[in-house]
Amino acid sequence: MWFWFLVWAQPVLAAVDFAKEVHPVLVARCGGCHTGERGQGGLAVNTRSELLRGGVSGPAIVPGEPARSLLIQRVTGEKPPRMPLQGPALTAAEIDVLKRWIEEGAQGPETPVAPRWQPPLRPRRPVPPPGANHPVDAFLKTEGKVVTDAVFARRVWLDLWGLLPTPEELTNFESDRDPNKRSKLIDRLLAHKVNYAGHWISFWNDLLRNDEGVIYHGERKSITRWLQTALEENMPYDRFVATLLNPTKKGDPEGFILGVTWRGEVPASERPPLQAAQNSAQTFLGVNLKCNSCHDSFISSWKLRDAYGLAAFFSAEPLELVRCDVPTGEISKPKFLFPELGPVRTEGTLEQRRQEAARLFTMPENGRLARTLVNRYWKQLFGEAIVEPVDDLSAEPWNPDLLDWLASDFADHRYDLKHLLRTIMTSRAYQLESQETTRDPGVRSRFRGPQRRRLSAEQFSDAIASITGAWRLRVPAKAEPARYVRDWELKCSPLSRALGRPIRDQVVTERQTAPTTLQSLELINGSFLADWLREGARQLVEQPSPPPQNLFDSGVIRRNPVTVDLAINHVKKLWLLVEDVDSYDPARVVPMWKNAVLLRGKQQTKLSELLAGVDPEKLSLPSRLVVDLAGKKFERLRATVDVTDASKASDVNPAVRFFIFDQEPDPKRLVRLAEERPVPPVRQRFTPDRLIRYVYRYALQREPTQPELDVGREMLGPKLTVEGTEDFLWAVLMSPEFQYIW
Repeated sequence: MWFWFLVWAQPVLAAVDFAKEVHPVLVARCGGCHTGERGQGGLAVNTRSELLRGGVSGPAIVPGEPARSLLIQRVTGEKPPRMPLQGPALTAAEIDVLKRWIEEGAQGPETPVAPRWQPPLRPRRPVPPPGANHPVDAFLKTEGKVVTDAVFARRVWLDLWGLLPTPEELTNFESDRDPNKRSKLIDRLLAHKVNYAGHWISFWNDLLRNDEGVIYHGERKSITRWLQTALEENMPYDRFVATLLNPTKKGDPEGFILGVTWRGEVPASERPPLQAAQNSAQTFLGVNLKCNSCHDSFISSWKLRDAYGLAAFFSAEPLELVRCDVPTGEISKPKFLFPELGPVRTEGTLEQRRQEAARLFTMPENGRLARTLVNRYWKQLFGEAIVEPVDDLSAEPWNPDLLDWLASDFADHRYDLKHLLRTIMTSRAYQLESQETTRDPGVRSRFRGPQRRRLSAEQFSDAIASITGAWRLRVPAKAEPARYVRDWELKCSPLSRALGRPIRDQVVTERQTAPTTLQSLELINGSFLADWLREGARQLVEQPSPPPQNLFDSGVIRRNPVTVDLAINHVKKLWLLVEDVDSYDPARVVPMWKNAVLLRGKQQTKLSELLAGVDPEKLSLPSRLVVDLAGKKFERLRATVDVTDASKASDVNPAVRFFIFDQEPDPKRLVRLAEERPVPPVRQRFTPDRLIRYVYRYALQREPTQPELDVGREMLGPKLTVEGTEDFLWAVLMSPEFQYIW
């Protein structure tokens, strides 16, 4: 009896409604490429009969048999390539609807699929609807609760500076009674050139495939100095783009269009002129030309000739069109992607053609330039773009009027990037409480607020350094002081790589933010983070004094010697150190304190006489010599620091650095240090309770709860230790509350 009751009690699924359930999925996820007579691969999804007929690969559906239906095999990835090629995979719910519809016999009316969205090319200036104090809010009709001052401060500091507000700054902001304090905070942070550029340069480094600490092979060049200056001076975006596409003066960023000279044999589609076309179209116009740089695209309307036409603007030599690595004998003429913008100059020198490309990209009639940038910035601030994916600006926006108004306002204000940020961030929409989930791509719905976003790799690293004072150092190759710097200025660490900082040998427009196994291992058990937190705990607990400063620093020596002539009056002891920097074969490097003598008046004493049998011209790496000068009254030390001729062989490739100290040196801090830090160091002595409150206030912008205080006290004990503080820091920094922008 119970058996029959349970069978009877099971819910009965209603038949799938094609018009209400299947058709919307096909329109949103397949219609972009499979619509009408030009459907990719010969497949259209306008009607049921078109799905039954299929394309070049055969019928898309087999009624009653979802497992045999090519549509299901493609969207699940069972039969590659997984569809859709652009954008995220179908959700389990979407796939289930399609499977059940096919299983039930794929019945339904001949409902045509709506034609694909056709984006305007030229600028469009919608009028904001009435009834709101801010244009963005007028378009969105925003509802919901705005965040507290503390959450807002955290969000704004991270979005404009990439840094957390200090506890003092947060307290001052919260206690301010000015009703306009939020917009004033935005203005104040935007006005700080260095901190603003120090955050947004990571975004642009991704887009412009520029990096730090990377050895560039071939013709690839760094554009860091130009890019940092352009951001600090708030260069208008149209001029910013034009300079990248047409670098003419010394110091201009020619590295962007040079591309990467790959080693070995590469496909024709990866030659530098094709890279310049792909990178510029993707970055500035939201057009992906990678597929059609080899053949006519299977996933869009772009053709091979389109990619080569744009590449011809950047080629010093006549550019032969190559289809699937087979030369065609056809020489490509410069051709812009959007001929409706007017005639194009196709002749002239390389410089003249680059100038023409820059004109076409940035001409006022080309509304796509502003739309693409606005769309990217919106995604940075809200977690979801107005047009998804961000590299396909031909996809339908969920709010076309908002996108076009922001783009036209941006252009009207002379392409001022800071104006764009201020416009978006002063809206009520930006200040709404964050949302945990996103809309399904392509499905229109009411705007509910920003999405919760993970801290970027650079933000995470800079937060650790800010809270603890343990900033990492950038050590110059020259004999100059090392600087405490933010994460973006350094070679990518294992931690930063695990947290999403990309390898920038190509344009990166979206970072991977989903948690990975590598990321978990690096956060939980990575030596890099463990060592950093240990040093951070030491800084907080011991607040050590600055390390001894060297008397002499040779800088990095590879093949050219450096002369030493050092006053040593009143010095009682000398430490002479030689460190390997990055030699190819350190074991074969022989560093020398050559012809080293100590002077007292006209008297000379060889250094070797004071070293008890050690020859200062036959050393190994690393080397540490301690010379006792007590009572000897030497006045000067003279020498030449070098490596032996045998050490200079190409298969050894020496790179060493010599130092002299008059105090016991700190082996971790041999180079002189500039005192300034990105954030001033902590100057207070902590008790366990003070440390708990400080870390919570700095890391999470709030006071700890009583249970959190109790747990913190248990971890730290009655007296602060480095070990206990390290564990406490790790516990707080691993919390989702810290790792997300709320």
